[in-house]
Amino acid sequence: MIEQFEEIGPIDYLVVEFPQGSLTGVGLTMLLDLVDRRIIRILDMQFIRKRPDGSAAVVDVDDLQNRDLAVFRGVSAGLLDAGDLAEAANALEPGCAAVVLVYENLWAAPLATTLRRNGAQLVGGGRIPIQGILVALEASEGKGSTGVPEQVSTAGRG
Repeated sequence: MIEQFEEIGPIDYLVVEFPQGSLTGVGLTMLLDLVDRRIIRILDMQFIRKRPDGSAAVVDVDDLQNRDLAVFRGVSAGLLDAGDLAEAANALEPGCAAVVLVYENLWAAPLATTLRRNGAQLVGGGRIPIQGILVALEASEGKGSTGVPEQVSTAGRG
């Protein structure tokens, strides 16, 4: 089994909260496009709901009664355990639902594999929420900066 993971990209997770009644599947179906284009590979996916009393439960895709979400039936691989889902539920507001997604960044697999084979290792990482980026960009605009870095290019390197 290890051989099948010899060339693997970085693995990330997301917890996306949906206010009560808004889990329609419209945005989630865009995941299929990312999978079809081999940008990501979904490794695990669970739906959870936080009840008004603060308790949380895993929600079966079939219980969501949404045809757009039915395509995700059986996607769970068991990577997410009860502790992971409880931690994700702690971030939710009561009455909200969420999808917890673990995915591989296939686009980065060749780079990650080459770096690993040459002795490099990932020693840190993280994700900056878009809200944080927007705040930082607004703050930099007030200081006279455009807030947008120049595009890095390989043109002219030799």
